[in-house]
Amino acid sequence: MADLLNKRPESGKGFNFYWIYGLVVAALIAISAFNTGGAPHQLSYGKFVSELLGRQGIEKIVVVRNELRAEVYVNPDSVDNYKSLFTTDVAVPKEGPHFTIDLPSIDSFEDSRKVAEEKTGKPIAIFYEQRTNFFSDTLLVMWPVLLIIAIYYFMFRRMGGGGNIFGVGSSRAKEVGKDTTVNVSFKDVAGLDGAKQELEEIVEFLRHPDKYTELGGKIPRGALLVGPPDTGKTLLAKAVAGEANVPFFSMSGSDFVEMFVGVGASRVRDLFAKAKSKAPCIIFIDEIDAIGRARGKNGGFSSNEERENTLNQLLTEMDGFGSNSGVIILAATNRAEILDRALMRAGRFDRQIQVELPDIHERAAIFNVHLRPLKLAPDFDRKFLAKQTPGFSGADIANVCNEAALTAARKQKSAVDRQDFQDAIDRIIGGLEKKNKIVTEEERRTIAFHEAGHATISWLLQYAHPLVKVTIVPRGKALGAAWYQPEERQLTTKEHLLDEMCSALGGRAAEDLTFGRIGTGALNDLEKVNRQAYAMVSYYGMSDRLPNICYYDSTGQTDYAFRSPYSEERAKIIDEEVSNIISEQYERAKRILSENADKHRQLAELLLEREVIFTEDVQAIFGPRPWGHEELLTDEEANDPLPEEAEPTGEPNVTNE
Repeated sequence: MADLLNKRPESGKGFNFYWIYGLVVAALIAISAFNTGGAPHQLSYGKFVSELLGRQGIEKIVVVRNELRAEVYVNPDSVDNYKSLFTTDVAVPKEGPHFTIDLPSIDSFEDSRKVAEEKTGKPIAIFYEQRTNFFSDTLLVMWPVLLIIAIYYFMFRRMGGGGNIFGVGSSRAKEVGKDTTVNVSFKDVAGLDGAKQELEEIVEFLRHPDKYTELGGKIPRGALLVGPPDTGKTLLAKAVAGEANVPFFSMSGSDFVEMFVGVGASRVRDLFAKAKSKAPCIIFIDEIDAIGRARGKNGGFSSNEERENTLNQLLTEMDGFGSNSGVIILAATNRAEILDRALMRAGRFDRQIQVELPDIHERAAIFNVHLRPLKLAPDFDRKFLAKQTPGFSGADIANVCNEAALTAARKQKSAVDRQDFQDAIDRIIGGLEKKNKIVTEEERRTIAFHEAGHATISWLLQYAHPLVKVTIVPRGKALGAAWYQPEERQLTTKEHLLDEMCSALGGRAAEDLTFGRIGTGALNDLEKVNRQAYAMVSYYGMSDRLPNICYYDSTGQTDYAFRSPYSEERAKIIDEEVSNIISEQYERAKRILSENADKHRQLAELLLEREVIFTEDVQAIFGPRPWGHEELLTDEEANDPLPEEAEPTGEPNVTNE
């Protein structure tokens, strides 16, 4: 029965509310056509008393008490005698009532009737009635109900139910079948080789299940894509939909949550019912943390019962008493630490696929995809692109390529060259240059020595990031900026952190040594240094007084709700250690700048003269760095395009997260 109620009519064959309007209009036309007679004529009460009430030929008068209205019926044989009372444009009705009169009161009418009877000497047939208007009374009682129905109709339309209140609990998943074209496949996804390999295996499970089940294996029930935003999780799901020859149901986690109790659980049941009817198939739930948040840990003092009911139903459908063979669940989230543990266990999500930011090799592959539609300069060397974009996601790389093309077009160039990409990267990282921003000469000189301090210390320290470019031209909210080339590494040592902190404090140390005063321009540097120092002491156990101590909770589900995991005495020690680390690195920065004061001043003066300096300028003053960096990217990896069969058919590596 529920399936019959939820089943919607096919397009063009279902019931349409406009049919009711057509029937009403047709009924009114029919009534007008059959009603050949005229309507009763309205008379004023004065004219009724003076010209009609005392005349012969009145058959009867019906007085409606509750409406204070009188209806006069005239003998059919005497109708012609009263034509003077009818207007010329109103037909004379064949049957009564022929006249209607609004009465001032029943007593006034009775007085007028008695006077007329005394004049004529004949009684007038008077009938009193109490009428009920069924339509108006029904409308008066029913209008609140009709109003409620109209509000529900509007709300269910907004909820996607199409006005059908019985379909509000049905799933709103978008089904991608064999006949639906999805223009994204695995060959369009550059990088992410590990994640693609696991997802390709899942697709292979559905295509050839006997290959695995004949050895006693079972098809995985679910896979969870975990990673930061813009890393390609949704794109991978689109690739699965494009590669799989099975039905693919796509739905967002927020689509399950509604203001009505029980709707989320009902939609989960309906989604899995549809999937089981078309097994083997794949269900993809994007942003599953909208319903999969850990129960009882919602960040407040009360829990969301509707969301918990939806999660309970999802847990039951994924691994309950019911059979769920042939249905594989894919889900994506960038907040895996807040998901409920029951949702994360094996049997529901057997695999957790980490989708991380691309490394230098993967960035080179992604650049090769996005550079293909661009018209590049003949001598363009794309090798530097992957090096200059550490921490960039696939969406960021696509934005860099597009911004470079726009920059070249803005400068009336016939091809995109290296400088266009440099400008695009600078704009994305630091914002647009603001050369017209008002900066006094004193401020400009302070900014130059500040940025030169960063550049000097980063060049002289072994583990600091090597310099790429320094500018004192305001960009975005910054009055000056320095670009570095971070080393591609997986582990960070204590020496790395200390050298980075010393380099960040070099700007303020330069101001202090050169001008004998400090300003507010080091806000971003101090924020970065304090965050790193607290991480060293509280997370990484790199403190001398608190060695090997970690208060970091990687699960995000700590049981400490109202107090910190350490005592007040321990908090005092943490603050003292952080202060000591920062003070030591600040004094270290001042010492390095003092030992290289002439070169630091020379670099600052050059920066004041040119406004922008590069690695070559710093090297000319300080000499080459004695610490080289390993070449991580070969020429073949940087310039070798993807195979011809990997020509992208859609928007490669662009996500909608």
